[in-house]
Amino acid sequence: MTAESRPRKPRQRGASRPGNAPQPADPTRDVAFDILCGVVEHRRMLENSLSRSAAEHEAPPRDRAAAHRLAAATLRHMGTLRMVLEPFLRKEPPEPVRVALMMGCAQLLFLETPPHAAVGTTVSLLRRRKLAPFAGLANAVLRKVADQGPALLEGLDQARLDIPAWLWSSWSTLGKGVPRAIARGISQEAPLDITLRPGAPVPEGGEVLPNGSVRFPAGTRVTELPGYEEGAFWVQDAAATLPARLLNAQPGESVADLCAAPGGKTAQLAATGASVTAVEQNANRMTRLRENLTRLSYPVEIVQADAATWKPDALFDAILLDAPCSATGTARRHPDVLWVKRPRDLTALTAGQDRLLAAAKAMLKPGGRLIYAVCSLQEEEGPARARAAAAMGLEPSPFTPEELPFLTEALTPEGWLRTHPGLWADKGGMDGFFAARFTLPKA
Repeated sequence: MTAESRPRKPRQRGASRPGNAPQPADPTRDVAFDILCGVVEHRRMLENSLSRSAAEHEAPPRDRAAAHRLAAATLRHMGTLRMVLEPFLRKEPPEPVRVALMMGCAQLLFLETPPHAAVGTTVSLLRRRKLAPFAGLANAVLRKVADQGPALLEGLDQARLDIPAWLWSSWSTLGKGVPRAIARGISQEAPLDITLRPGAPVPEGGEVLPNGSVRFPAGTRVTELPGYEEGAFWVQDAAATLPARLLNAQPGESVADLCAAPGGKTAQLAATGASVTAVEQNANRMTRLRENLTRLSYPVEIVQADAATWKPDALFDAILLDAPCSATGTARRHPDVLWVKRPRDLTALTAGQDRLLAAAKAMLKPGGRLIYAVCSLQEEEGPARARAAAAMGLEPSPFTPEELPFLTEALTPEGWLRTHPGLWADKGGMDGFFAARFTLPKA
């Protein structure tokens, strides 16, 4: 009897149907899917979802890093991905299905994943997540995307598509062409920047930037760089180094770093020889602050308290207030902020910033210096708060080109600092920061 003529065994119900077959584990895509659903459906920040999902799926560090990269790439291009998929969808799929399709599409168009892998892993993901009825749709749609490839992006204004309209409009106040420059900066994975401890050698492979930061290619694992365990450096975006630099702390001065975690600016201040007090309210961020300062071995007094109500035993010579904000300036590294934040969030944030400014003023010695900073690109959190600080009786102390000879284009006519992801584009960009300096008038 030939193989073709043998009677077939009756199929057990559901046992061998493709939709019900056990799917191989894929921690990378499971974690990325959880992250994206958290952002899209629940406005949950990426890092919060990453920690929770990585633990649930027992994702090892390599899978966790790959999941972060996949989720971030999808978020950076989410508007474009939605537009690319639209012609292939006859009706709106459930949001989790759309998320899976965007993940698959991002792998095909932006991450150079082989088509069979991008399509196959997306189909498997849907089956694992009890969305098997949509597996056929995903297979058909993603194969079409793979066949047409980059041609699908032709004619699309990706910059406009990938930035929510309210943010694009708000950034127009920064200057002609700036929103598009910011969008280009955000569209690329950010490199790794570190700040060296004074006298520490530059790790091999790093590029020294004009401000003294050392930059490594995106994806570099900081813990694998020589000198990490010994506390020779810390992670800090080039733009984030500027507020502490401009405070110009001196040896022996008493300096406060309010809202201090994760500790990069605290370390900068401690490296000057100043006597530094770091204040942080959030317990999780406090843990990270302690870990970083312990690794760096800097003698800093750490206080867990709400800086808006905390009362120091003595007044300070200088204060750095890096206030909690919308963090829209960090979208290069945290593209989830583009889709999680809303205009209405600014009301509560600016009220908190004003409370912190008033508290910081009360902590200063007469003649003392204060720098107010936010990693935000929003007018309400930057210039508007600087004007509010002046209305409180703090005297503006403008920054000068001599203080930032390598970045004079970031100085405003008022003498404020305003960086954004479009600056230093040839070097890999930088985060967006606003900073303004004040002094407390002597009586």
